[in-house]
Amino acid sequence: MSTHQPGPPALPVTFRPGRTRVVLLCVGTVMFTVISAVGLTLDRLSAGERASFVVTAGLFLFVLYLLARPKVVADEDGVTVVNITRVRRLAWAEILRVNLRPGDPWVYLDLSDGTSLPALGIQPGIAQSKAVADARALRALAESRSNPSRSTPGTA
Repeated sequence: MSTHQPGPPALPVTFRPGRTRVVLLCVGTVMFTVISAVGLTLDRLSAGERASFVVTAGLFLFVLYLLARPKVVADEDGVTVVNITRVRRLAWAEILRVNLRPGDPWVYLDLSDGTSLPALGIQPGIAQSKAVADARALRALAESRSNPSRSTPGTA
């Protein structure tokens, strides 16, 4: 394995768990279709019961959409972290470190206010090598943008 660290990617760049997103949205669409079709084709159900099948299917689809939503968008001015229900905009100077340690479910950003922000848009679940590469790319961007005089590369 090479120890060569490539430079940061061109901006803007979006990091997201692509395979996980596709799986969640496909499963949600299939579940919505099947549950709605069953509810609409059962003869013994009233109109309200049929509607409850469709509404329940819609709720399942909505929850899976929320789980498929996370991403990290880096641009010239900073990073936007979109998690399941929250969006947070960070200036480059606010990001001190990008961490993805073995066993972590996603990347954590150590911030200048002493807190740590999970960035669910980079998660090693299905595609670990892609998550490691994305974490390294975000780290390179943060190091080059936050403090241009810093030159110590981290580990993913």
